[in-house]
Amino acid sequence: MKTYYITTPIYYVNDKPHIGHAYTTTACDVMSRYKRMKGYDVFFLTGTDEHGQKIQSAAEAKGETPQQLVDRVHQTFRDLCTALNVGNNDFIRTTEPRHIRTVQAIFSRLMEQGDIYKGTYTGYYCVPDETYVPENAMGPNKTCPDCGRPLTIMEEESYFFRAAKYVPQLIEYYEAHMKAVMPRQRYNEIMSFLKSGVRDQSVSRTSLKWGIPVPGDEKHVIYVWFDALVNYLTAAGYLDDPEKFAHWWPSVRHMVGKDIIRFHCVTWPLVLLALGISLPVEVFAHGWWTVDGEKMSKTRGNVVDPFKIVKEYGRDAFRYFMMREVPFGNDGDFSELALVGRINSDLANDLGNLLNRTHRMIVSYRGGVVPASDETCELAEMSARVLETVDAAMNEYAFDEALKAVWEFIGRANKFIDETMPWKLAKDEAQSTRLDFVLLNLYEALRLSAMMIAPVMPETAARIWGQLGVDGEPVRSEYSSFVWGQGAGNKLGASEVLFPRIDINEWKKHKEEQKLQESAKKAEAQSQQEASAGAETPSPSQQAQSETQAPSTDHEAEISIDDFRTVEMRVARITKCEEIPKSKKLYKLTVDLGYETRTVCSGIKAFFTPSELEGRRIILVTNLKPVKLCGVESSGMILCASVKKDGVSEQLTLIKPEDDNIPLGSRVS
Repeated sequence: MKTYYITTPIYYVNDKPHIGHAYTTTACDVMSRYKRMKGYDVFFLTGTDEHGQKIQSAAEAKGETPQQLVDRVHQTFRDLCTALNVGNNDFIRTTEPRHIRTVQAIFSRLMEQGDIYKGTYTGYYCVPDETYVPENAMGPNKTCPDCGRPLTIMEEESYFFRAAKYVPQLIEYYEAHMKAVMPRQRYNEIMSFLKSGVRDQSVSRTSLKWGIPVPGDEKHVIYVWFDALVNYLTAAGYLDDPEKFAHWWPSVRHMVGKDIIRFHCVTWPLVLLALGISLPVEVFAHGWWTVDGEKMSKTRGNVVDPFKIVKEYGRDAFRYFMMREVPFGNDGDFSELALVGRINSDLANDLGNLLNRTHRMIVSYRGGVVPASDETCELAEMSARVLETVDAAMNEYAFDEALKAVWEFIGRANKFIDETMPWKLAKDEAQSTRLDFVLLNLYEALRLSAMMIAPVMPETAARIWGQLGVDGEPVRSEYSSFVWGQGAGNKLGASEVLFPRIDINEWKKHKEEQKLQESAKKAEAQSQQEASAGAETPSPSQQAQSETQAPSTDHEAEISIDDFRTVEMRVARITKCEEIPKSKKLYKLTVDLGYETRTVCSGIKAFFTPSELEGRRIILVTNLKPVKLCGVESSGMILCASVKKDGVSEQLTLIKPEDDNIPLGSRVS
């Protein structure tokens, strides 16, 4: 039996799942189900990436250990699989003992053969993405090419992987296997990158502790990306089950977002070449989602929550929309209105009406039993062509093209009803044989349609077969077993509406009410913040944290160390100070954190001129909820100490690090 091993990237657990995670996971699930229906032995892997600086920092901010954080958050990614009806065979975590053993064994082997060595690394580093960026790959003004944030120069002792040694071999492989990187524009990107020169890669860190220790040198932890990539070998049994590994690995395919394609198509295959392991058959990099034409962001509040979408519209409708709406590999735009349109048009009108009309006619004209007929029609001939078209599209990861072909077939079946007019045939006894022919062919078109949509909408396909009186589940059948006409004699099951139409006017009214409720909640929260301090001053909680009060004999509320850890403070620099036209107290400050730039409003206008503030290093509280002050969104708060007399500040001093060499973005604790 042919094998097919497919993987999602393992998802970083520093945040909750969004549509991007749902997209990749669903696409892999669709491919795995499709290949099973084509007779393949399939292994489908997903999981979570649980080491690295961002995990360590997030845990510190929440007052918990990194292990506690990843144990809690990784469950949401398991829950996503359940919510989307994903049938993965394995779910791997990089904190599992099986993975730690594998990573350390591979690291040791590469050290022993001289492909990993110790040195000192100096380079431009992206703190949020935890990666060094070569100068020839930087964005404008020394920014990260992936996230666009400013890069920081860092130097540290590091172990290095001899990547450059294997680059010629990788180029030769890609020239001979042009579909190893898909789609084509990504192949061109990777080849250009390889031919421009690849340096040896840093594969360890001394600046953090949350990671897998380097064997024999535990002051180093293994670089999170090296650690994460090895998961594909771990789950396939590389270290613990050689027979399993030999069965699955030669057929491995990776599906990833375009932002991590270089790790999967440069770093990863170079490591595999050093290990003497065959390279992935394919790596497919898909695009990103925007929302109603805008980039997804927490600040905009437009991050698509897949759990919410599934709850409101159903998981099969959501799965269909993601696979149908955008050519896989391109960027796409998510719109709830577009989703509703697909539900009404494709699912309720086209598929739903075909099922309802056919079911009703077989019940009305043949007592619910599918008639036999020796005659076939254009639908039978079209069925062979559509299966070929779907197969060709799926082999190119062209999910939208496969579904277009299926819906053309469904459309042709609906047209067949209009052309043959079974309701007229039923009134003429002489047309009984002709009516049997029509009903059987419509039934078979539905039986095959259910099979073809099963990888994308497994529950819907099963519901169709239930109404058609077919035993088993479509997704557990094989396309090669389908024979046109075999459904004759089946007794139909009970009828049900697959996808009720959504009234657009009522839906729009409901959405407007939701927006009004959300706006009212935000306005109420903002008014509460501004009530005691006025529209020009920070909220009481911000003001209290931004000023260090003069000594007092009053009792001060005690907090625990865990409470203190929830406040995230980092070193920053004020790069720009601007007046806010309608404010007497506030400045609009632009502050540089090294890895990103923020806007902060601060009520310190009475104490400093703009020139006195620009260039000053400060301590910034970075995890305060953003608030609008005088129309400007403020994302953070600077720390100050004040001297007061009669309750009024007479002097204000900015709190800053004593050592000016401390890098921007460094955590204060």
